Amino acid sequence: MDQLLRMKVFVAVAETQGFSATARQLNMSAPAVTRAIAGLEDALGVKLLQRTTRLVRTTEAGLRYLEDARKILEDVQAAAEAAIGINSEPKGHLSVTAPVLFGRRFVMPGIAEYLTRFPNTQVDAVFLDRVVNMLEEGLDVGVRIGELPDSTMKARRVGKVRLVVVASPAYLKKHGIVQTPDQLAQHSLIVSRAGNLSQDWRFVKKGKESLVRLSARLTVTTNDAAVEAAKQGLGLTRVLSYQVADELAAGDLKIVLADFETPSLPVHVVHREGRLASNKVRTFIDLLVDRLQQDKSLN
Repeated sequence: MDQLLRMKVFVAVAETQGFSATARQLNMSAPAVTRAIAGLEDALGVKLLQRTTRLVRTTEAGLRYLEDARKILEDVQAAAEAAIGINSEPKGHLSVTAPVLFGRRFVMPGIAEYLTRFPNTQVDAVFLDRVVNMLEEGLDVGVRIGELPDSTMKARRVGKVRLVVVASPAYLKKHGIVQTPDQLAQHSLIVSRAGNLSQDWRFVKKGKESLVRLSARLTVTTNDAAVEAAKQGLGLTRVLSYQVADELAAGDLKIVLADFETPSLPVHVVHREGRLASNKVRTFIDLLVDRLQQDKSLN
């Protein structure tokens, strides 16, 4: 087997921490992945990976080799792109993931522009209110809201969002403006179980935190259902600011407890490391990042 291919397989195994995930990512059989790693270790005369029943971890020697292997593969990719023309029109399949409402409101317009400009491309949009393992599921580009964990993925910051408490003007007129978090106990609350939002609401003012234990009158499984219920005047809900950007602009909802909001959450576009990303991926990232950075509701 070609040494560069073995190197590519090793990098993928190290990043995904699994042989099966690498096989799916590289469209290879699992035995072929195993043979590639064994051949590379034999050629180098050193153990690169430690295998257990659940995980594959990189040895100390493997970590050193991983850094060099990435650089070599990036240089090979750069040379290939220079030969075929880096500015050639993007083509092929691209997969993108984002939270449901963010995907619908912000990512889908970017996808539409991308598909219109580049007719030889296809996009698989995976919008889910959970954190998707992009390497494990073979996704090219994703949107992440919140602080990023250490990762082999590259990230470009495109904006920030806030956790906001909102209600309809009609509800607030009837029940009064909420002035402090402890007054929430006197109101009807709408709670969404989507994503990773806590079932308790945390607030901060002048560095002092307070936690409100929720007693929901209405519990829903999606954020858009919570937003719609609030618009209908059923109570107050707490969502991310982008999820109610249109409703706030239209006057259908109003923010309360703004002085008690927790720090803003960063929004990043994340993608696979370095120049190994193909032209189609880089082109889409540049387009999406530019659109998001110009959106006033995110900045």
